[in-house]
Amino acid sequence: MIEYITPFLCLMSAAQCYKYCVIGAGPGGLQIGYYLQKLGRDYIIFERSNQAGSFFEKYPRHRKLISINKRHTGSTNKEFNLRHDWNSLLGDDNQMLFKEFSKEMFPPADSYISYINTYASYYKLNIRYNTEIKHIRKLKSMWFVLEDQHNNITHCNIVIVGTGLSLPFIPNVTGIELTDGYEDISTFGPDYEGKSVLILGRGNSAFETAQAIYDRTNYVHMIGRHRIRLAWETHYVGDIRAINNEILDTYQLKSLDGFLEYGNLEDYMIVRKKDGLYLTDADEEAAKIWGQYENDPLQKPYDQIIRCLGFRFDTSIFSKVSQLSGGYKGKYPVITPDYQSTEIPGIYIVGTATHSLDHRKSAGGFIHGFRYSARALHKILSWRYHGDTWPKQSYSVSNLLPVTVKRINEASGIYQMFGQLVDVILFNSESFEYFEEFPVNLIQEFDKITGESLSNRSMIVLGLEYGEDYHGPSEDVFREDRAATEPRYAHLSNFLHPVLYFYHVPPRRTSYIDENMLPIPDKLFHLVEDFHTNWHHNQTHVQHLKTFLENCLSQRLDAFQNTDCFSFALSRRSVPVTCHHYLKSV
Repeated sequence: MIEYITPFLCLMSAAQCYKYCVIGAGPGGLQIGYYLQKLGRDYIIFERSNQAGSFFEKYPRHRKLISINKRHTGSTNKEFNLRHDWNSLLGDDNQMLFKEFSKEMFPPADSYISYINTYASYYKLNIRYNTEIKHIRKLKSMWFVLEDQHNNITHCNIVIVGTGLSLPFIPNVTGIELTDGYEDISTFGPDYEGKSVLILGRGNSAFETAQAIYDRTNYVHMIGRHRIRLAWETHYVGDIRAINNEILDTYQLKSLDGFLEYGNLEDYMIVRKKDGLYLTDADEEAAKIWGQYENDPLQKPYDQIIRCLGFRFDTSIFSKVSQLSGGYKGKYPVITPDYQSTEIPGIYIVGTATHSLDHRKSAGGFIHGFRYSARALHKILSWRYHGDTWPKQSYSVSNLLPVTVKRINEASGIYQMFGQLVDVILFNSESFEYFEEFPVNLIQEFDKITGESLSNRSMIVLGLEYGEDYHGPSEDVFREDRAATEPRYAHLSNFLHPVLYFYHVPPRRTSYIDENMLPIPDKLFHLVEDFHTNWHHNQTHVQHLKTFLENCLSQRLDAFQNTDCFSFALSRRSVPVTCHHYLKSV
């Protein structure tokens, strides 16, 4: 249990004190704030702007979100519908779903500002606006001092940072000051009329910019480190989305727009000549050689070069504690699988910056993913600092099949955070306990994270996964044999499908791992993919799942009538486990 800062110490220091201090009232900060508020925790959220979600006041620059707002699914099941709702934060009230704020599939950013502020007000979150935390200092273990722009001091036991990725990445390139950054480019279309434009970068912000201006320019060229990665090829939502890729047509159909790969941008420099801007080799001798090639694609000048190279996590507030190192080329803070800083224990991360754990693997960098990461963090904090064990449901083994089928068909957390959050089933002799949305890379520390005993218990881990080889920029995801349709080929399923891992003895470890997150199980089962992502067909899905579960438990899971159970009791040495409840009642 945490040793909290005492009221006496707060009084002596003439400062305010909280158990939890959340920095940033963006989607991540509000999501963890919702759970802190719900449980009556002592917390405050600091927001530097005068409203929540201030990032969306400016971004995306051309004001259209690329997160799906699918309002209709044919189902009234809220949990199932969250599988296809990429914008809503988690809460208890259907009024606080984003579909009530916009009807557009790809909504305007202003509607999200309205939504997120209504959410904050509706749940009465404790937010202190117009307060920018400038520095964090650590006095001792679990005691932090936060200082704002007016030198006001707040003491906190636990700091949760939800500031997102706010710093534009500006590479160390000679002449980079001659470019215009995505963060401050003009969004007034006529400003690009008849211009030749080069865009540095080929992520979604770059394609968003190209889409907004290409119909006014002479041409748009885009230059990046590697081959274009399209989201529908890679199944990674952070790759290029179709809503912004019209310029692919004008390139491939030879209408002047074009794409280039450069390798390392820092090997180049930008120079201004009389006729415009040039991107050229930083090595002057190499530049002269390239200049002799008549077919050099960069031989023509540009009227404007736009830098769209993404954003990074701002570590400046930690300068008085420790210099946080960055994961994935410095873009994200390095954190442990329990969302805690590797360098400053007691500081946790929520929101898009947690994506260092699943970059290019799942959806943890996006609202429809990190809303579940925030919920998992809330459960971790509740056990670690308040002694509240991980929520669970207890059932008779006779309910194993229907409970598992229900979760497979409607659970949103393990669906959106595929490969990262899983359900865990722990078995007793005649019952089991069900734990939802557990971080997969903490499975081998399950007892430590949840407070649950693992002695003499077997375990099933249930998650959803894509086929191992069904993603990548060179993969033909539209080939005719792209989908498995028969249960005997379930292990060859390519689309998202349930996978179950059975362990006679729950796995353990003493250190974190990043790759190969789940150890080799004693039994492994793939449920064949389904076109509608509904795994409820009796012959194709349910019976095969039942057989697997029976093999794991070495007992039948048939639903017998009471008269059958009575007959078994009279004629057999042992009876099916699904009869035990009846026999105990007679």
